[in-house]
Amino acid sequence: MTTTETLLTTWLEARTRFTNLLLKIDETTLSKKLIGTQNSVGFLIRHIAEVELLFAKNVFGATNINVHAKTIIAQHDTGEWTNLSALIQFQEEAFNGLKSVIEQQPDTAWEESITTKEFGTKTKAEALGRIISHTAYHAGQLAIILKYA
Repeated sequence: MTTTETLLTTWLEARTRFTNLLLKIDETTLSKKLIGTQNSVGFLIRHIAEVELLFAKNVFGATNINVHAKTIIAQHDTGEWTNLSALIQFQEEAFNGLKSVIEQQPDTAWEESITTKEFGTKTKAEALGRIISHTAYHAGQLAIILKYA
């Protein structure tokens, strides 16, 4: 297995922490949030997808991806993330975009350094670790909301 294939497989497996939760979500759960918190289930789904698109574009150089990161711009839940089919479609587009650009990375690319304002200078391999942990972090929040809200 090549380095790219190994890292892709790792990302795909880690992302199941998120995608398995999507099977438990319906329209009524999208607005749920824990008492004293600001992010709803719908907001978190949208946010995960937006960050994946940003990674595809800014870290891995996907020039074909346009993203308007509404959750990052607003920095709080605006209550607009209530259409389940639109959210599922958007996260699938983000998944496919990031997956495609990861698949296109030559094995030598993983040690290349990239710099972003969000997390500084990292190799592409380290940056992939960042998107894995970002998705898992918010998947944990989703799991807690779905269990207790």
